[in-house]
Amino acid sequence: MNINLKSKKPANMLRPKNKKLLKKGSYSLAFTVVILAIAVFLNLLISELPSSATKIDVSENKLYSIGDETKNVASSLTEDVTLYLLAEDGSEDATLNELLTRYADLSSHIKYEKKDPVLNPSFASSYTDEDLASNSVIVVSDKRSKVIPYSDLYESSVNYQTYSMETTAFDGEGQVTSAIAYVTTEDLPILYTLTGHEENDLDSSMQSAIEKENIEVQELNLLTAGTVPEDASCLMINAPQKDFSDDETSAILTYLQNGGHAFLVSGYTTTEMPNYHSILEQYGVSIEKGVVLEGDNNHYVSGNPLYLVPEIQSCDATGSLSGSNSYVLMPIGQSIKTLDSKSDDITVTNMLTSTSSAYLKADPENMESLSKEENDESGPFTLAAAITEAIGSGSDSEEETETETIVEGESSASQVEAESETEAAEDAKETRLVVLASSQFLTSNTDSAVSGGNTKLLTNALSWMCGQSSSISIPSKSMQLSYLTLTSANVNLWSIITIAVLPVLFLVTGGVIWLKRRKK
Repeated sequence: MNINLKSKKPANMLRPKNKKLLKKGSYSLAFTVVILAIAVFLNLLISELPSSATKIDVSENKLYSIGDETKNVASSLTEDVTLYLLAEDGSEDATLNELLTRYADLSSHIKYEKKDPVLNPSFASSYTDEDLASNSVIVVSDKRSKVIPYSDLYESSVNYQTYSMETTAFDGEGQVTSAIAYVTTEDLPILYTLTGHEENDLDSSMQSAIEKENIEVQELNLLTAGTVPEDASCLMINAPQKDFSDDETSAILTYLQNGGHAFLVSGYTTTEMPNYHSILEQYGVSIEKGVVLEGDNNHYVSGNPLYLVPEIQSCDATGSLSGSNSYVLMPIGQSIKTLDSKSDDITVTNMLTSTSSAYLKADPENMESLSKEENDESGPFTLAAAITEAIGSGSDSEEETETETIVEGESSASQVEAESETEAAEDAKETRLVVLASSQFLTSNTDSAVSGGNTKLLTNALSWMCGQSSSISIPSKSMQLSYLTLTSANVNLWSIITIAVLPVLFLVTGGVIWLKRRKK
């Protein structure tokens, strides 16, 4: 009879080990839950961040990055603006969609919505009669709306090697920011360009830049109009080749003497124009006969001292352009002289100047040499100037207001002061002129050579004359190689470095290495 002497282990002998495993499992589960909770929280947090913080713009020319000018416009908004992108779901332009998303992140006053034209066929017709292409944008506020056709968002040109159109630049930020300013501005300024005297046509790229500044451009023929319209914010006279009539001259002077603004471009010509020059002389300046040549090769390009790269002076008319490491180019410039007979009420401020190495060729038609000669006048010369004249002080209004108050005995002293200050501000006007002495300054070829510097000067000056606080004209972003602006001095320096210095350096280095190896 076999008796099993092994006794059965009590169940509680395994409990300590089970408890240890259970404890470890609980820690692992708790740790996993905490990690998942952190991951969910971070995911929710990141999803609330603006697109600019979660997506890096790695495009070569920062196509959908937002500039400081746009940020300033967005931060100053006090009313709601909605950006509508017209595109079917899934067919949105990726660059444009990302750009508009970033606009919405800038301000609580900016909303971005997509509208499918298939699902909402009548939406666009509420704002325009035109048939809009896919990915067009409509900017809307309570005041007005503005349509940006898709074709305006990209710039194209003909490739003469392939005879096909190719996209050269993206103008999304410039167009959208301009549209936001347009729909939120109280009063839109109007620029009238004078015609009838063989003036230079305003280059299309320059006109586009002005319109992006939300300045309306219209032509004006004084022969038929008789006077400068009352709604004119500024008058542009772009290098006339024929003189004005007496009536036209009188109309322009009347406009200016009542606080008008004018942008005058003069160009070298052998035609006598006494009436045109009388307008300049009325405001204390004259154009000297001849052309300016630059003697400092840091201030001209292409080895041609007639193609001036002037110094940009700091003033209200040049705005942010001064001190911005930007250039402007002034081909065949002339000298602007301030007259001794100038009225004390008139202030002439230099905008663009040559260096002291510049000189004036008084008779360029018979010029035998580009070098400075004995009889040539020495610089520096003023090449562009801003002119101001205060019109009215408001003192008469103050006296009239005070007299009425004493007689009627109804207004307090504080009311008298407030009313007189208001009337004085309304009566005080300022005539503003910009005189620029180069007929080729406002051309696209000249402007492209300095990467839009001339356009920036134009828009800054017009903003100053039209009473806008700052220029919001944003240049398009090139999708091609950008121009590298080199003065003649830069060209000479890099030529010496690449042709002489570097080869000599390589030869010396190679010689030293060869001698060391030979000694071994």
